[in-house]
Amino acid sequence: MKILSILTQIVAVLIGISFLVGFYIMQDDQALGDRIIGLSVLATVFFLLPMFLVLRWRGKKLKDYTLSEENLKKMNDRKKK
Repeated sequence: MKILSILTQIVAVLIGISFLVGFYIMQDDQALGDRIIGLSVLATVFFLLPMFLVLRWRGKKLKDYTLSEENLKKMNDRKKK
């Protein structure tokens, strides 16, 4: 778990640096800067976001966060009180 946290932070920093590099390069070469920024966005979506979600959802019950009959009854009971 600790390794995933450190790895997520490293990937986030690297992606942030690639965004900055893309914006810097965009001043000289528009097409290359756009490619770097686009690849950074793809890396964020396909690598960083899943890593972050796994890190945050580990150990939690999905049942507690879904809208089921049992949870609806609990919500209605709280509302009546």
